[in-house]
Amino acid sequence: MKKIRASIIGASGYVGGETLRLLLGHPNVEIVQATSESNVGKFVHQLHPNLRKRTMLKFTSLNDFEEVDVIFLGLPHKVSSSKIDYIMSKTKKIIDKGSDFRLRNKEYYSRWYEFDHPKPELLDKFVYGIPELHREEIKKADYVAAAGCNATATILGLYPLYKNNVVDSVITDVKAGSSQSGAKANSASHYSERRDCVRSFKPTGHRHLAEIYQELGSDTVQMSVTSISNVRGILATCHVMLNKQLENKDVWKMFREAYGDEPFIRIVKERTGIFRYPEPKLLAGTNYCDIGFELDENLNRLVVMTAIDNLMKGAAGQAVQCMNIMFEFDETLGLEFPGLHPV
Repeated sequence: MKKIRASIIGASGYVGGETLRLLLGHPNVEIVQATSESNVGKFVHQLHPNLRKRTMLKFTSLNDFEEVDVIFLGLPHKVSSSKIDYIMSKTKKIIDKGSDFRLRNKEYYSRWYEFDHPKPELLDKFVYGIPELHREEIKKADYVAAAGCNATATILGLYPLYKNNVVDSVITDVKAGSSQSGAKANSASHYSERRDCVRSFKPTGHRHLAEIYQELGSDTVQMSVTSISNVRGILATCHVMLNKQLENKDVWKMFREAYGDEPFIRIVKERTGIFRYPEPKLLAGTNYCDIGFELDENLNRLVVMTAIDNLMKGAAGQAVQCMNIMFEFDETLGLEFPGLHPV
């Protein structure tokens, strides 16, 4: 099979590094360029040392960009939309890992991002990139906006319940690793401040709620985000107040019907052992989403626990999964790593 030509715009950050790692191991992809305006001429492995002896690619400038089959965007908020015309001229397929095209309603950008979107006419052209919800649309899409990491964990945990109309309201507590804040250092990422922290980061009004409301078709979810000292990983604990009485078998049925054939979703609910429920550290480097649950019949409450690697199923891995679907490759290609234990 002839390899597709892929490039990564904004490849110097953590998500860009993960995208490079995955595409270097993908049998059907040739990486043409990796851009970083502040690192032009440097070897990719100087910023991503895990890629030593995997590639001798050097960072280039967006101004010297070649035409390719697919572009992965890893640009900061507001930058993708400002450069999208130029980017679209260089490819027929785009997978944007940023936030600029995730929301279909331009008013959501004003509300949640305090941002007047410069290209609202393109919002409907981008498919929201969670394959478990939009696989058929992604197959036909030229443009995909990969979902946010907190949104991915929350949506996948709640989607079967909203699909079956059993939810009254939800409060979600997201615990997120430090890599979620990106590779650029700031005062909050300083070692003495971040080490051993359990810091409330966004107790209300997190921007990813806009994606959650859009995809679940409801604004009955509230979310708080807490920074923890893990480098990778998200654990979303969703306290679901039900609108009807359910038994364990009912919940099992909903999740099996929604995800029984999904290659990257695992229902984790064991009777014994220390890993009875989802544990983010077991997912480091993998594209899996582990979902567990526990029913509190006394309060008619369901606790849903969802774990992902925020850089993988929450970013680069999910983007590659979308690429596989768009080009009609095996969906798991390049994403087969099962994780490590112990870690």
